[in-house]
Amino acid sequence: MKKILILCTGNSCRSHMAHGILKACVGNTVEVLSAGSKPAGYVHPKAIQVMKEIGIDISDHTSKSLEIYLNQEIFSVITVCGNADQVCPMFPGQVNRHHWGFNDPAHATGTEDEILNAFRKTRDEIRLVFEAYGAGLKEGSKLN
Repeated sequence: MKKILILCTGNSCRSHMAHGILKACVGNTVEVLSAGSKPAGYVHPKAIQVMKEIGIDISDHTSKSLEIYLNQEIFSVITVCGNADQVCPMFPGQVNRHHWGFNDPAHATGTEDEILNAFRKTRDEIRLVFEAYGAGLKEGSKLN
């Protein structure tokens, strides 16, 4: 099964939202993974909250280092922040590399509603990109 690895720096928000959305789109046609170049050690509670709002549960995700995947064959690596894109290594067998950057909602300030809205905005932007990517993967798998 092809593996798709989604990377960001902290592996606490954006990569997990993208992971959850892509997994919901493609089901078991590919293996979706996520990691960080400097993992935060937790998945942000607000990321979990806003994903539940769209029916995707990422509460069992964990923040992990990209190093655990260095010796695995990765079909595609997708970076969702500039820092991860700059430090992204090559993986054995890697065929594709994409960079789709999104604002980090973990840095949002303001009221509770303003912060949640920042998470929702990033989630919705990620959703547009990753649902389109997932649809392409599913369509491509029908051609093989």
